Amino acid sequence: MVPGTKNRIVEICVVICGFLFTANLTIAQTVTVDAAPSHAANTFSPVRSLGAAIDRLRTGTPDHLLTDPVLKEILGAGWQTVTYRQNTELMVEAWHWNPHGTWSDAEKQQGYFVGNAEPTTDMIRHSWASPLPHRGFSRGDGNGWSRLTDGDPKSYWKSNPYLTKTFTGEDDSLHPQWVMIDLGSKIPVNAIRIVWAEPYAKHYSVQFWTGELEPFYDGTTKGTWQTFPLGAITEGKGGTVTLKLVSWMIPVRYLRIWMTESSNTCDSHGSADKRNCLGYAINELCAGALSADGQFNDYVTHFPSRNQTVTWPSSVDPWHAASDMDESRGDQVGFDFFFTCGVTRGLPTMVPIAMLYSTPEDAANEIAYLYKRHYPISWIEMGEEADGQHMLPEDYGALYLQFATAIHRLVPEAKLGGPPFEGTFEDVEVWPDAAGKVSWLGRFIDYLKARGRLNDFTFFSFEHYPYQDKPTYSWADLYPEPEYVRHIVQVWKDNGLPPNIPFFMTEGNIGGGAGPSTVKSALWLADYVGSMMTAGAGASYFFHYMPYPGQFNGFLMLDENYNLKGYPPQYLATQVITKEWVQPVDAQHKLFKVSSDVTDAAGALLVTAYAVERPDGQWSVMLVNRDQYNDHAVKVVFSDPETKRDRHFSGQVDRITFGPAEYLWHPEGERGHADPDGPPSKSKISGGPEMLYKLPMATITVLRGSIGN
Repeated sequence: MVPGTKNRIVEICVVICGFLFTANLTIAQTVTVDAAPSHAANTFSPVRSLGAAIDRLRTGTPDHLLTDPVLKEILGAGWQTVTYRQNTELMVEAWHWNPHGTWSDAEKQQGYFVGNAEPTTDMIRHSWASPLPHRGFSRGDGNGWSRLTDGDPKSYWKSNPYLTKTFTGEDDSLHPQWVMIDLGSKIPVNAIRIVWAEPYAKHYSVQFWTGELEPFYDGTTKGTWQTFPLGAITEGKGGTVTLKLVSWMIPVRYLRIWMTESSNTCDSHGSADKRNCLGYAINELCAGALSADGQFNDYVTHFPSRNQTVTWPSSVDPWHAASDMDESRGDQVGFDFFFTCGVTRGLPTMVPIAMLYSTPEDAANEIAYLYKRHYPISWIEMGEEADGQHMLPEDYGALYLQFATAIHRLVPEAKLGGPPFEGTFEDVEVWPDAAGKVSWLGRFIDYLKARGRLNDFTFFSFEHYPYQDKPTYSWADLYPEPEYVRHIVQVWKDNGLPPNIPFFMTEGNIGGGAGPSTVKSALWLADYVGSMMTAGAGASYFFHYMPYPGQFNGFLMLDENYNLKGYPPQYLATQVITKEWVQPVDAQHKLFKVSSDVTDAAGALLVTAYAVERPDGQWSVMLVNRDQYNDHAVKVVFSDPETKRDRHFSGQVDRITFGPAEYLWHPEGERGHADPDGPPSKSKISGGPEMLYKLPMATITVLRGSIGN
């Protein structure tokens, strides 16, 4: 190549690229706000509707995280109201929200624990939980294992006695209990061995799954449970039973024991408490092949850890003992400390009760205690993620009504709801009922309606984690978020969610991979909050609010000694949302739908926008440029289809931007850091009908000002 030619080519490329870039900015693309006053999509107070969620914390951390200077930094992000999350049920534990209370078997300090409803001079600073000794889950949060395949002849799984006729008032066949075995792959099977404990099933069926996918989530409606030819038992006698299920071999992976009538005999804890004598209990499960000479070949791995063959039960008895308490598994944060440390800002708080593994009396005492302390309570969530624990909606409904009755007996004004669902893209489906209905929410609502108790259901809650199961995510994963939100909210409505019942997203984030290296998670957060509030949510609560020392992928970067090392992208994005887009006051904001014509060649929407009319009279539009490589220039039009009139920003417009220019990560191993790490940049520009507002690539931009005629 001739000397100098290379440099000349570079100069020409720079000129051409600069021309193309300038041309791109002069092509007017439009963001249109449907500003007709009657078209407001939602009305909300940011103080009560834009909040964060606080879950169980690592043992030893609450005293550092919920006090200054760390707490001051956390609150500085701007999230307002909080929702108290309850992790104990995901761990299959009994939660002692109050360490002081009474045992049903006081002498042995075991049985069913009920916390004390009467406040004392002692502050509840910490609360702990006990792993349930009659657990039947091999999976789930924590490290607990199933007693169905642990190889211990003295341990046993037992179903929840509150799902029996004694407590539901309904025949036990309406609340069948079940256990499921996952053999890991399809294996030829013709027999099962059940080592029954007390109480045992008198009437039950042994079934196999016909689908190729697992019987939950993706495979729920892609198969059926079919009873083995010899699997229907009508006169069960308990003890150890080896059943030949079929005279040939059937390749199966999933087996289920479906139990509909109990012996009502008492378990190893005795007859003094009737709950010990209700439901079903199994010591051990085996599945395999029975030879012609009667030899049983067991395919199940029996081990007291998660290396065992996987089992799932319909429910678990909340019986436990004081010796089961394990403080190393995390601090659920004592209510008195929680409400007085400052993290709630004195605002009404959504609190949970333990329901799946608790008693109605304990839950009622919890709410009574909080009201007697005069803590501001907004809503009460009933249980934790029943769908994630594969509880059938009718069983959840039966518990819901018992607990609602107990709570309202002590606190009539308490507002109850739930479930809350795990994060999901689609409807939560369960095995079809007799009418073929599979919608979890639809069947739960039907259950309440049939009993005239829909008035006990005052709100609906769910979680949102679009990429929870992904270790990382691509930039293109940002594009579907608004449609994910719109779709799932419509699903709930289609399933029968009453239009007069508010709904809340009570815990959510993008999921795995939301680290500090790029602003992706920040853009997702702005898009998500705008989408959820546009869809009509009563409130949205950000999760992973609490940082952890030594981890830089949390809400704040803290070293091992809780010293602040930096502000991650979602923290800075939160400030844009809570302090710039909306006015941080307890006053109504009207939110309006916005359309955008900024798309790529494939039709993917590159710029999304969310507009609010604030109580200070200003209009504020939050624009998310999801284009990773290009700036865009847009006109902003406030259109009123009713008056056929368009308006625009006029006079001075505040412009707040957060993106790569305000946050840049420098990967240097353990010394990785961001520089700059905020704050969002601010400037003032002039509005007008012909004004083009520049949106730098990969940014959140708020435009705020008055609109003229």
